Amino acid sequence: MSEVRVRIAPSPSGNLHVGTARTALFNYLFAKKNNGKFVLRIEDTDAERTSQEYVDNIFDSLKALGLNWDEGPDVGGNYGPYTQSERFDIYPKYIQELLDKGFAYECFCTPEELEAEKEEATANKKAYVYSKKCENLTEEEKAKLRAEGRKPAIRFNIAKAQKAFHDSSILEFEDLVKGKLHMDTDLIGDFVIMKSNGAPTYNYAVVIDDALMKISHVIRGEDHISNTYKQILIFEALGFEVPRFGHLGMILAPDRSKLSKRHGATAVSDFVEQGYLTEALVNFVALLGWAPSDGEEVKPVEKIAEDFRIGEISSSNSIFEYDKLKWMNSHYIKALPIETLKEMLKKYLTQYDLSSLTDAQYTRMVEITREPLTLLSDITDAVPYFFGGAGVNVEPEVQTEVLDLPESQEVLKAFVTQGEDWEWTEHNLHEKLEVFRGEFKEKGIKPKATMWAIRGAITGRTRGADMTATLDIIGKENCLARVKKAIKG
Repeated sequence: MSEVRVRIAPSPSGNLHVGTARTALFNYLFAKKNNGKFVLRIEDTDAERTSQEYVDNIFDSLKALGLNWDEGPDVGGNYGPYTQSERFDIYPKYIQELLDKGFAYECFCTPEELEAEKEEATANKKAYVYSKKCENLTEEEKAKLRAEGRKPAIRFNIAKAQKAFHDSSILEFEDLVKGKLHMDTDLIGDFVIMKSNGAPTYNYAVVIDDALMKISHVIRGEDHISNTYKQILIFEALGFEVPRFGHLGMILAPDRSKLSKRHGATAVSDFVEQGYLTEALVNFVALLGWAPSDGEEVKPVEKIAEDFRIGEISSSNSIFEYDKLKWMNSHYIKALPIETLKEMLKKYLTQYDLSSLTDAQYTRMVEITREPLTLLSDITDAVPYFFGGAGVNVEPEVQTEVLDLPESQEVLKAFVTQGEDWEWTEHNLHEKLEVFRGEFKEKGIKPKATMWAIRGAITGRTRGADMTATLDIIGKENCLARVKKAIKG
């Protein structure tokens, strides 16, 4: 097999979608598995929808995911050369070749004339196919239309290309994912490959780019299957080698509808902002339609690449299970070195005064709060009681259902009295609280109720991080001040 060359060719009309990221990942894995090249091409021919902000987002998101391309924009600090808008001088040459070979013709139809054709097809309950009315215009007729100020678009002649390279109107190809696919090209109709303003259309430009970049395999979403038939014929008409195609099933939301923002984050940058680790996101996305041979789902991208087999990608749609992604993310969070995690969490702790903690206290706070984190951003709501000095916000139900109870008041008064004499270290507090709970158990108050009273007064909650470590971090003075405020009268 010649060198494997694959590409990802996003349009910068929005932030990088997780579906595009999955396509990029499968191309990347296929390239690495086969010692090939992974190419990035920016398809920005739609000037109205293109934004440099989105181009930058594509770059940043792919890099964040570790999907570094071998060729394309921004490699080695250089922006070019694989940006479609910078290649407009290339496309006219091959248009002329198609015209010369008879595989394309000029179309002078106005938008109004084309709309009338479509309306007639609709009225007759037929699928619209272009009438080919411009296929056999004479030079005199063309000259007259030009004199009227009409500028022609260029249409690809489906029937002539099909007849030149195939025995019937049925076009068939072997899909890397879905197996044998076919279509009757009589149903396609001659399509525009260059607009009247000289801009190439998608189905034409992508063929020229793939051919000149020597792309060997095109792996993309199944929404492109209908485009593939058109593109194969253009490849053949120009004498280019036709790449192998593989089409991936769609990614659907848990309710099996199209994945959209109403279900949650959809752009890679949104996931990162919410506190998903890119390693977890890549790992999860790799499992959307593919499964590791050893059944072990959690593994780094390098190991996934070694195991990746494109022929075993499911041809069905995949469900994006946010809960499973959170589970996987929590696994990766737990595996982070504590110093790395400390740094990553700081962006979610800007509302707190971290300077009020020593580095040792901050480290311990992260150690005792990391276990339940499913997102890095969860830390924001997990730690407010470590800050605020002598004050703390008590949840309303904690006040009424815990702190206002007579037995809780008794516990709190005893805690203040005894706590004044305690050595305030985590180890000693653990021993003292064991004895303290035992004393109240003898009075008929359950240890759980005892600790709820103390936790409620000091943290404002009945659940949270390890209690003795929490008390040690908050400090003796602030802990006792908070408990005193919770005592009535």
